[in-house]
Amino acid sequence: MSDNDGKKTLGLRGGARPGNVKQSFSHGRTKNVVVETKRKRVVVPKPGAGKPGGGATPSGDPSRRPAGISDAEMARRMKALQAAKAREVEEAAAREAAEKAREEERARRRAEQEAKEREQREAEERARAKAEEEDRKRKEAEIAAQRAAAPAAPAEPKAAAPRSPANKPAPAATPRKNDREREQRGNRGKGRDDNRRSGKLTLGQATGGEGNRHRSMAAMKRKQERARQKAMGGTVEREKVIRDVQLPEAITVSELANRMAERVADVVKSLMNMGMMVTQNQTIDADTAELIIEEFGHKVTRVSDSDVEDVIKEVEDDDKDLKSRPPVITIMGHVDHGKTSLLDAIRDARVVAGEAGGITQHIGAYQVTTDSGTTLSFLDTPGHAAFTSMRSRGAQVTDIVVLVVAADDAVMPQTVEAINHAKAAGVPMIVAINKVDKPGANPDKVRTDLLQHEVIVEKMSGEVQDVEVSAITGQGLGELLEAIALQSEILELKANPNRAAQGAVIEAQLDVGRGPVATVLVQNGTLRQGDIFVVGEQYGKVRALINDKGERVKEAGPSVPVEVLGLNGTPEAGDVLNVTETEAQAREIAEYREQAAKDKRAAAGAATTLEQLMQKAKEDENVNELPILMKADVQGSAEAIVQAMEKIGNDEVRVRVLHSGVGAITETDVGLAEASGAPILGFNVRANASARNTANQKGVEIRYYSVIYDLVDDVKAAASGLLSAEIREKFIGYAEIREVFKVTGVGKVAGCLVTEGVARRSAGVRLLRDNVVIHEGTLKTLKRFKDEVAEVQSGQECGMAFENYDDIRAGDVIEIFEREEVTRTLD
Repeated sequence: MSDNDGKKTLGLRGGARPGNVKQSFSHGRTKNVVVETKRKRVVVPKPGAGKPGGGATPSGDPSRRPAGISDAEMARRMKALQAAKAREVEEAAAREAAEKAREEERARRRAEQEAKEREQREAEERARAKAEEEDRKRKEAEIAAQRAAAPAAPAEPKAAAPRSPANKPAPAATPRKNDREREQRGNRGKGRDDNRRSGKLTLGQATGGEGNRHRSMAAMKRKQERARQKAMGGTVEREKVIRDVQLPEAITVSELANRMAERVADVVKSLMNMGMMVTQNQTIDADTAELIIEEFGHKVTRVSDSDVEDVIKEVEDDDKDLKSRPPVITIMGHVDHGKTSLLDAIRDARVVAGEAGGITQHIGAYQVTTDSGTTLSFLDTPGHAAFTSMRSRGAQVTDIVVLVVAADDAVMPQTVEAINHAKAAGVPMIVAINKVDKPGANPDKVRTDLLQHEVIVEKMSGEVQDVEVSAITGQGLGELLEAIALQSEILELKANPNRAAQGAVIEAQLDVGRGPVATVLVQNGTLRQGDIFVVGEQYGKVRALINDKGERVKEAGPSVPVEVLGLNGTPEAGDVLNVTETEAQAREIAEYREQAAKDKRAAAGAATTLEQLMQKAKEDENVNELPILMKADVQGSAEAIVQAMEKIGNDEVRVRVLHSGVGAITETDVGLAEASGAPILGFNVRANASARNTANQKGVEIRYYSVIYDLVDDVKAAASGLLSAEIREKFIGYAEIREVFKVTGVGKVAGCLVTEGVARRSAGVRLLRDNVVIHEGTLKTLKRFKDEVAEVQSGQECGMAFENYDDIRAGDVIEIFEREEVTRTLD
């Protein structure tokens, strides 16, 4: 507290009282208070006096000490405080020293970088000066050579060099000085980082380029040409090159300029002068492009998109280049008549064992060498009715048809179909009457049945060879091969092996490890490994050729069937393979064919008028569709199954194949099936793990088949389920109205006599008056005497009342009938 004199006194703990304050004295600004206690005399500093500059320290100040702390503890704490302050001072000094060292290191690095940049600039200047000196010497040498070659050429007067006041030539600025000034101007305003990056020496800077750009070879040639023309005494106009420009139906402006070898800006300017505001990426029509081409002085050659196929047009072979080739024999006939077994016996193989159900479902291509050394190429086509198109393709690429007919079964529908294919292809036929070893065999009946289809064999005084064979015992196989060899000699089959290959795709599939694989029968030329080809809408390069024995071969000549690897996609069975010179040609042809096929499909399914759109929508409403997705192992099977699906249905129900392809069932197929609510049918293929999991999660049904009979039957049964049930009426009785009564609460009741059949309460009724139906409905009541009954037999009397109808008369006839639903099936 303060006393009256303004002097501060301090109240102390431990019983100090105001009366104990003896005196106060001051040292400078700080006033100390002297306090007398019973034990000792203490000088108490003023608060703040222990701070730096404040005078005494608080180390022995009992007034600042917390209660319960001894002098020793207080001294220990003060010593720890002083040690902490000393450490802070040391750390601050260490930080200052480290910062100073870092600053010195930065300054040293900066000096090293500046020295390095200076050295690089000097190296650039030296390289630039050296290049300029070499360029100057080279130009002087060229000029001297040109003057020596043309001494009569007038030389240009040289411009007088500027002179100094002392009539001496003014010293030209050195290249190094000009470069240094240019660099200083370019670097003005840039940061230190840009200067560091500019120290890198590039090829463009070393050769005199600026901004990392240097002159192209064409620019250097133009510069040399201008220098030569200047040295010769004048400029010579370059002669314009007249070009033949191929002009399609539509072309972009930039492509037109490229074909004319003109600047795009000049072409755009010419179009703008014609009133067309276009850019280089816009498409113009052929007539406008023709005007532009003529304006620039070039010649126009009109072409169409189909002209891209001109590179694979068939070339007529010279007779002297033709050489004999093996015949291609196609085995045809009905199911289970022994076609494949007969071929197995010829080539000593087992093919049927690998086919599901014991029937051939693919086209097999094999080569067989007979005992006499003759090479024969065989095509084994399936006999099932669904593979009509596959048999048709087999007949188109064949030279001889071997028609196999079972001696115990005679001529069947597929046999007749094979005969029609052979006649349509115009190829000779050999009839092989198989299974003659069976007890019920009757070859003469087969010959007689063939007469109905205009096939007259030699034993019936005809021209068609016939051979009785047995695939089990081997009977007649030698005679069959002799007949084939004789027929091939008559045909004189020849081809030119020294030309670009051409062949037909017998079968195609998507192999998991090898990708798209096509079985190709080479018809002309020689197909070699590395050839670039186009086949249908696909193209590729031959990576490998594999023969029918699974061996890799380097080339395949005429009539040789091989598997071709290296396609970019799976072709259609029956597509023609052509070898091209470049990959660009093959790609262009494939793209054109793909676009043409897409346009054709769009045109076939598109409606062009409003009436057609309305009619199509009305038809779709009345027709129930069964959507399916189908994946097969080979292209031929997929195509045959799709054709079989198209035949299923009638005016009410049809099967719609949303997607068909070859290869395993993938997750994409499952997604499409889920979106369309369609099942997935796999023919000799399976779904991968991810597709199976997705199908289980989304509830998509996947069915696997290995025999085409089962697949077609299941789809037909499923489509039959979409047919509306047929309602049939069954007449069960007639009753004649004898009298009409009025009953209270019921209305008019007819007293009837059942004349025929039976009258049932649950059946439907019609009221006939003069054999004309005037009402159709149900019965409200059926009574016999006073009891309600379920039915009344013929010859008995009953009472009937109609539901909601009272116009009944005596003499009317009541017709009683029942309706039943009959499940319909597709034929």
